[in-house]
Amino acid sequence: MRILTLPLVLMPLAAPLPAAAQDQIDLPDGCTAYLTVQSKSCRVSHHFTCEMDPDGWQRRIDMDQNGISYLGAIDDETRWMESFHMYSGHSERLVEGAENPASFTELLESGVNTYEFETDSDEVGVSRYVGEDRLTGETVDIDGVTLDRTQYAITAYDADGNVTWSSTGTEYINRDWRMFLSGQSTYMSDGESFDSDDAPVEFIFPDEAGFLSPNPKFGCNEESA
Repeated sequence: MRILTLPLVLMPLAAPLPAAAQDQIDLPDGCTAYLTVQSKSCRVSHHFTCEMDPDGWQRRIDMDQNGISYLGAIDDETRWMESFHMYSGHSERLVEGAENPASFTELLESGVNTYEFETDSDEVGVSRYVGEDRLTGETVDIDGVTLDRTQYAITAYDADGNVTWSSTGTEYINRDWRMFLSGQSTYMSDGESFDSDDAPVEFIFPDEAGFLSPNPKFGCNEESA
C-alpha cells in the first residue's frame, strides 16, 4: 500500500529543526526507536514503537531539509491508523469497520492484497482509498537488508466521490518489520503528474552512526552529514 508518510503524542517534535540543529532527534517518553532509513529523495525516516500504543503499532517520523514533514502510525497489518501531514497542516485517522481493509498478512500469504477503506480528517473531511498491492516475486538487497519488491496502485476519493489523487509504482516490504518502504512512483492530481524515486539507500540501527539523525543525506540541494 502506498505509504503515507498521533499528532497529539508527537506534537512536541513538530517544531521545524534547522538542518544541523542536533545530532539526534528526541522521542517522547515511553517510545523506542529501532530503525533509521535514509532515502534517495532528501528524506530520513525514523521508525519506533511506544508503550502507550496498542500491540503491533509502530510509528514513523519523516524529515527533510526543513525539519519534520510527516508523522504517522500503522498497525501490524500496515493500516494507516493516524497521520499528520506537516506542510498541509491536516491530520487523518482511520475509520474502523472497512469491509476490505488493508492486510499485510494477506499480501504475504497470497501475493496480492486489495483494499478499500476511509479516513476522517477535521481539516479535509472523509477520504476513501481504493487500491492493490502485489508481490512481484523479486527480492533485492539494499544496504544488507533483504526486501521484497511490490507493485501498487491506489486512488483517493473525497466525500463526494471525486478523485483527489492517484498513484502507481513499485515499493518494497520487509517481512520481519511488517512495513512498506517507498520506491519509484508516478503521482497524478488535478490533471498533472510527476515521478519520484523515494527508495531507501541506507538502513541505520541503534548504536550506528547516523541513527536518529535529523539530517537527510541523499537527493538534497546540499548534502548534509
